[in-house]
Amino acid sequence: MLDLNASSQLLRLLAEPTRLRLLVLLGHEPLSVAELTSVTQLTQSRISSHLARLREAGLVDGGLGGGNRYTVDADRWPRDLRPLWGLLSERIDDAQLAQDRERATEIVRRRAARGGWAESVAGRMERQYSPGRTWEAVSRSMIELLDLGNVLDVGSGDGVLAELLSPRSRCFTCLDLSAAVIEAARHRLANRPNVAFEVGDMHALPWPDNAFDQVFMLHALSYSAHPAIALGEGARVLRPGGRLVVATIARHEHEATVAAYDHVNLGFRPDQIGGWLAQAGLTVRDCAERSRERQPPYFRLITASADKP
Repeated sequence: MLDLNASSQLLRLLAEPTRLRLLVLLGHEPLSVAELTSVTQLTQSRISSHLARLREAGLVDGGLGGGNRYTVDADRWPRDLRPLWGLLSERIDDAQLAQDRERATEIVRRRAARGGWAESVAGRMERQYSPGRTWEAVSRSMIELLDLGNVLDVGSGDGVLAELLSPRSRCFTCLDLSAAVIEAARHRLANRPNVAFEVGDMHALPWPDNAFDQVFMLHALSYSAHPAIALGEGARVLRPGGRLVVATIARHEHEATVAAYDHVNLGFRPDQIGGWLAQAGLTVRDCAERSRERQPPYFRLITASADKP
């Protein structure tokens, strides 16, 4: 028999709509995490979190014959739980669950017709996890194509970009206004002999003209009250044929949110960034909004690149 504590825990577990939805689905058809994501249109991380709770409670079996699908086998549940599940599974009549079952049936049909994991997530593969296949892995692979020469990272912070790109650079220089941040970068990159460090202002770069092959300003402009001057300085220290790369937040109205991060402006429009780059004598290759964050307040990102003739 279930005691009071165990009964309360079980009822709390089943009271969460998504977990109950997953139980009903898996009682209908064994499905993988990727397939459950497709059926429910929920995020993979959310699905995995709920499955972990259900598996811990013994309500879900993970993997069939060593596979990656999950199932509900009520006959293997503790005997005291079976009447409750029978009541729930038989009496629930919900439009969302009916739609889930239809989608699941279609996925199983396609699985049988086409086979493997890749086919089951075709058309939305970038949103699905598979071992070793991450955006970081893709990025690190693409970096192997680079030969950057002498690089300046304006507003470098504590050296994250240098850690990533310095192996593909002749010399990588980190510049930041904060001495404490540059000291943290020195500590992070102590084993990188081709990385240099400088405390300085992006509006008055302490180098002569034509000093660098590449200049990065990734999120530096959020801390600039005079972005046209900062971009002009970046262009000045570029060698002919060099490239300036910018990433910055698009114009927004969330002043209170960014104040906590010491931003001094509320972002920009692509035409502003492109205009300032052209004004600095650069040939703009590309300048546009490229992405939108998935969490509120949904900041949008501008990326731009420009070459020095």
